[in-house]
Amino acid sequence: MTDGLPEMTSLERTALYKSLGNPLRRRILEYLGRHGEANSTVLARELGESSGTTSYHLRKLAEQRLIEEIPEKSGGRERWWRVLPFRHTTPDPAAMTPDEYAAAAQLAHLKIEFDTALYRRAHQEYRGPEGWAQVQRHSTWMTREELLAFMREYHALLDRYGRPREQSPPEARPVLMRFYAVPEPVGEWNGEPTGP
Repeated sequence: MTDGLPEMTSLERTALYKSLGNPLRRRILEYLGRHGEANSTVLARELGESSGTTSYHLRKLAEQRLIEEIPEKSGGRERWWRVLPFRHTTPDPAAMTPDEYAAAAQLAHLKIEFDTALYRRAHQEYRGPEGWAQVQRHSTWMTREELLAFMREYHALLDRYGRPREQSPPEARPVLMRFYAVPEPVGEWNGEPTGP
């Protein structure tokens, strides 16, 4: 599911996962997210690529509605780009085609490596409950419906407190957040039955 956008087809999701798994496209998205805007020449210089290569990948990212051209800055052959707000939830793997599943699995593997390093960084940079780096771990009991309601409220909180770069005050910093919810296995828990 994509917020505010039409439902994607399996082919579109497969292309999206492949794009997000492409190292250069990820670096382009990270650069635009950090700096707000760039053209192919700036990206080529900063990322050590040719402007032809960065221009090609910018067009592909634009086709997938991950970035957009900045019309007021673009003219002639010079095109400036910025990232678009985007949120995507991967569908049930059982409903995916084999190609889509393979692309999603490859992207998930890359994300796990990145998130593992991010988790270590959060612990290293933790300076107490009032610092920039925050680490929280909790466990509780919930029904599936309560967990899904919690997820909806979590997204609402992100929308309430988060904002695009151009609307942020000068003291704001980009913050990387991750959320995982995994139920304990059904059967026995600490020697006691927990389900049928």
